[in-house]
Amino acid sequence: MPHRLSKEDEEFRTRFEAFEIAPADFGHEAHVRLAYVYLCQDPPDAATQRMRAALLAFLGHLGIGDAKFHETLTGAWVDAVHHFMSRTDLCADFREFIERNPVLSDSKIMLSHYSAEVLFSDAARKSYLDPDLEPIPKPPR
Repeated sequence: MPHRLSKEDEEFRTRFEAFEIAPADFGHEAHVRLAYVYLCQDPPDAATQRMRAALLAFLGHLGIGDAKFHETLTGAWVDAVHHFMSRTDLCADFREFIERNPVLSDSKIMLSHYSAEVLFSDAARKSYLDPDLEPIPKPPR
């Protein structure tokens, strides 16, 4: 994938994985940024696994455990970031990528792919569910 990471993107990943980012500073855009970083480094399946492992480790470090982890949202956001990366020309870093794809800043966008009933279900929290409203586009191979 023809996207790059800045030194700041790499430092963000390192700080997150070392539990040096406060939970209040890890909002929606930070989740999208982490997905971007992992997708710059790995193919989508591996990026999803890294994202899952990093989020679970972060929650474990906070003493929350996996109760707050959401499998479907994690996979869906990696899929969405991957889709936009595939249709966006080379970006030097996450800042440029998100400026070119501001729709990814909308944390509610998944509700155009999933009904609230499905997305906020226990089943979606525990395992990945496919969208029930509109598929998330897959990049061409």
